[in-house]
Amino acid sequence: MAWSNREFELGGVNHLALVCSDMKRTVEFYTGVLGMRLVKTIDLPDGGQHFFLDMGGGNLLAFFWFPEAPDAVPGLTTAQTSPGIGEFTTAVGTMNHVAISVPEERFLEYRAKLKAKGVKVAPVIDHDDSPLGYATEFHDKVYIRSFYFQDPDGILLEFACWRRELAQPEDLGVEPRTAADRRVAKV
Repeated sequence: MAWSNREFELGGVNHLALVCSDMKRTVEFYTGVLGMRLVKTIDLPDGGQHFFLDMGGGNLLAFFWFPEAPDAVPGLTTAQTSPGIGEFTTAVGTMNHVAISVPEERFLEYRAKLKAKGVKVAPVIDHDDSPLGYATEFHDKVYIRSFYFQDPDGILLEFACWRRELAQPEDLGVEPRTAADRRVAKV
């Protein structure tokens, strides 16, 4: 039985807009390395730019380039590195990473392909419901497989493949935490 939203007829993510430091380098990475297609380019009145890339499946990834944008601050506005390698916490209100769906049967092939193109990729993480949140050995209860890597600006990207349908009773047993539960880091 398919679920439907009774409040709003949402069609998924139209586009996710990020900020880059070098539009040319960004376009070269996303088209040349990841194979996305550039579908729209815009010069903004303030001298900035806004470009859109087709990620497949009707999803777009967009980038702004602002002439006076401040630099990213790893560990605050972007992850310092990838899960499986090191610290990836970012500040409240930031975008932590972009997960891109890939077919499970090509998952390991795509990881090897990125490595061959010179992209530093993190180890494969087989996410499961164990206390660690990941399996030390692959098994049939792994619900998603993923690995992470970063674009030229340090934006954290993930190739991920779902292994089963979610929203099962075992998927919904965690109570959401509140702001009162936070331990705010000193900046």
